[in-house]
Amino acid sequence: ASPLKDVHRIAARLDAVAALAENELLRGDLRRELRQVPDMARALSRLAFGRGGPRDLGALRNGLASARGCRDLLLRAAGTLGLPEDLKDIVERLGDAVLALADGLAAALVEEPPVLRRDGGFVREGYRAELDDNRRMRDESRKVIAELQTKYQSETQIKSLKVRHNNVLGYFIEVTAANAKALQTPPLSERFQHRQTMASAMRFTTPELSEAEGRISAAATRALAIEDEIFAELAAKVLREDSGVSAVAAALAELDHTQGLAELAVAERYVRPLLDTSLAFEISGGRHPVVEQALKRDKQTPFIENDCVLGVSRVPSIPTKGAKDKYRQDQDTPGGFDDASDARIWLVTGPNMAGKSTYLRQNAMIAIMAQMGSFVPARSAHIGIVDRLFSRVGAADDLARGRSTFMVEMVETAGILNQAGDRSLVILDEIGRGTATFDGLSIAWATVEYLHDVCKCRALFATHYHELTALSKRLTGVANRTMQVKEWKDDIVFLHKVVPGAADRSYGIQVAKLAGLPSAVIGRASEVLKLLEEADRKTTPEKLIEELPLFAAARPKSHVAKAGPSPVEQALTSINPDAMSPREALDALYKLKTLAVGADDRG
Repeated sequence: ASPLKDVHRIAARLDAVAALAENELLRGDLRRELRQVPDMARALSRLAFGRGGPRDLGALRNGLASARGCRDLLLRAAGTLGLPEDLKDIVERLGDAVLALADGLAAALVEEPPVLRRDGGFVREGYRAELDDNRRMRDESRKVIAELQTKYQSETQIKSLKVRHNNVLGYFIEVTAANAKALQTPPLSERFQHRQTMASAMRFTTPELSEAEGRISAAATRALAIEDEIFAELAAKVLREDSGVSAVAAALAELDHTQGLAELAVAERYVRPLLDTSLAFEISGGRHPVVEQALKRDKQTPFIENDCVLGVSRVPSIPTKGAKDKYRQDQDTPGGFDDASDARIWLVTGPNMAGKSTYLRQNAMIAIMAQMGSFVPARSAHIGIVDRLFSRVGAADDLARGRSTFMVEMVETAGILNQAGDRSLVILDEIGRGTATFDGLSIAWATVEYLHDVCKCRALFATHYHELTALSKRLTGVANRTMQVKEWKDDIVFLHKVVPGAADRSYGIQVAKLAGLPSAVIGRASEVLKLLEEADRKTTPEKLIEELPLFAAARPKSHVAKAGPSPVEQALTSINPDAMSPREALDALYKLKTLAVGADDRG
């Protein structure tokens, strides 16, 4: 969400990821410990709002115990070489400040506390003697009731007599209707008092049973009251240490994030990027992290890696000689950078389904991953810090605000052109495709020139307007790249490889055929395409660019130097609305209209 722009802070994060990536044993131990950590922040907030329960206290106990375990693992791993600065900071935040609280919670709570405090049973036996005594009285109630039931069965000679309990009557004696007469006849009627008549049974009680019920109920109630007091005490202790607990939770989250990036880097062969303050953007063997995972999951062919070289710096400003040598070695490996041009903008052409959008996105994602402190899916990466990333990809409308698909595209493009600077990274996919051909081509053409001459940013521009490729001959910062394909018996095979050059066709009909359009439509489209191509050969891209002046020369003067105030602006500055009457305001409005019409006639 918020990638960094500070080279030193990014390097500190990368140091921490690298340390864990190189220590497989430590990383495995940390993962096992972190797997036990619950959502401590949620438990703390529930307790703070008075909505917490015993399980929230148990979550904090488990989290603090895991924090102690993680801290011990990191300290043991530090040895004589020490830890990177970010991991040292995590160790400090996992310190002893709240360990007394952790011990107190561990001593008070059972292993698996219930959800609700009113259920009781969450305080460990032996924590408080008074609670244990009342629990013993409550728990021995079964034995007391069983003894009374045996006694009553013996006295009445009714073997089916039962002592039962419900929430309305409490404890009661239940016999069948046939046996009830004996309890209503002296001398038994003097002890057994009738309470309720049922369809097939009758219920009785005795003074002795009522007294036992009172003792049992009092013990259970007192036990719940004591546990409630203990819960309030523990919750108050937690809230007194809320800042320390929050710091531990944040440190555990950061440690989890760091080891997760390290695990990902090892499992997926990611490399550490080189970041500096240059304007370079040099990716060798870059891959799309999400698409690569999808291909693996579906057991398809491996992801085809591609290079991307934007910007002017070919040598990274890295302080260590070894890092520079390693970087040059990566450039010399097969499949490395294919040319030494200083182009900041790549025009990427090629057919649909060939991978242009994937290529644009993967490079943007590599930049984000690098500046968030992660290793990246590539064989090597050198990135000059990107201050902002702009993306215009896909098609969507905003009908609720009255914006068509093309209008949304233009609004987003306007935002990019008005904000992008020389440190920005821009990916643009199919600018101008939502309107007439010549309108769209003109907008795309002017957009490329503006990115080159005014924004001076690093950009990947995917397009089906092949005429745009002629710009590489007139603009020194523009280079052409195309998606490689092979034709085979009226079909195409996508190689998903980005190579120097420009595509001369879009293979739209072949893609439509793959999509399942009827053969009659495909055949007719081929005929129409042939006629259109024959008519279009009269105007080649080379001839088109010869007829168009350079963007810098054609740019209106208002883009170069700001003109003076117009008569309308001068009149507006002299108006004081607060001092005008309604009649004077109307006269001023007519005067402004006259000035505006005159300006249009002169213009």
